[in-house]
Amino acid sequence: MATTLPVPIEFRLPEGWRPAAPPDGMEAPGVAFAAVHPHADHGFTANITVAGEVPPESATLAGLADASAQRLREAVGTVEVSRRREVGSADAPALTQWLAFPAVVDGTRHDLVQSQVFLSFPDARAPRRRAVIRLALTATAAQHDDVLEEFQEFVRTVRPDTGAGA
Repeated sequence: MATTLPVPIEFRLPEGWRPAAPPDGMEAPGVAFAAVHPHADHGFTANITVAGEVPPESATLAGLADASAQRLREAVGTVEVSRRREVGSADAPALTQWLAFPAVVDGTRHDLVQSQVFLSFPDARAPRRRAVIRLALTATAAQHDDVLEEFQEFVRTVRPDTGAGA
């Protein structure tokens, strides 16, 4: 069941991707939105998920990324953090990380890669309070590079929804 994001956002899906329920067999706690790629790779369909939370003021994006990797470890076992980088600015901090892990989906083992982007959005009504939106692309290791550019395109479209319309 989808959850509600702590701040409204707007975005545009890459061409061909379609909204869907969180992928079967994948733990997706707190997911507010999921989309799937039009072409599966050996039985696994690449997907994008959107989740969010309002962390304690003392939380860091690196700490939230560590917690995300740990939750995935608890769900699937071995998870390797292969890359992590702080991006963005002081006003709009962000962090990216890549996780690699094996998973069994419908009886088939897949080597998966998950690219995560953590975006921090200030609360307009309480500037010290911030919401963090986690965007994740999960794909097979073989398909990941092919869909990464589309995910990056998706990330570039994510912004606060001010209700003003586009």
